[in-house]
Amino acid sequence: MSVDPMAYEAQFFGFTPQTCMLRLYIAFQDYLFEMMLVVEGVILKKLDAIPGCQISPSQIRKCTEKFLLFMKDHFDKLFGRMEEVLLQLVLNIPRNVLLPEDRVHEQYPYGKEEFRALQEELQQLQQQCRAEAAAGEALRAELEEQKAVTAELEKILQCFDGLENICREHGIGNFKESLAFLTHNSKKLQDALKDVKEKSKNMEQHEQLL
Repeated sequence: MSVDPMAYEAQFFGFTPQTCMLRLYIAFQDYLFEMMLVVEGVILKKLDAIPGCQISPSQIRKCTEKFLLFMKDHFDKLFGRMEEVLLQLVLNIPRNVLLPEDRVHEQYPYGKEEFRALQEELQQLQQQCRAEAAAGEALRAELEEQKAVTAELEKILQCFDGLENICREHGIGNFKESLAFLTHNSKKLQDALKDVKEKSKNMEQHEQLL
């Protein structure tokens, strides 16, 4: 059998030429064995019809096997020649023939260095795509966070609008001044509460000492 992989022929035919030749060889060999069994059967029938024949079936089998080996040896030689002719002239695609699906390589030929450069460029583009995708995810997360902050600010503004409306209803014209007044009074109350807590703590400590 040929050791040439014949990959281009396999691409065109859908099978390797060596596989085709192997199947032909096995089929011819099987037919040869079957033929020899038929010949042996015919010989045995003819001998049975001859009165006083001294030839036994085992002798016929030995002769059949010898003849089979002789035929197989000649068959292998003939098949080797046939295989060589078929692989060279029938199942072979000439090197100057280009399959239709490979014509793009003829229009855009690339060497190993150019192919390696294209692979490196492709890897860089893939990295850029991944980086842009990550940046897009980060921007979307930031946008969602901004939306949440905006919603909270809108709630606070609505709350201030409500307070301003309440102030107007109670005759307070300037909401900012009212808010500043409330903040000042709140601080006074906090200071007074702190002072009361400290005095209470001092009194408790004094009572414990007594």
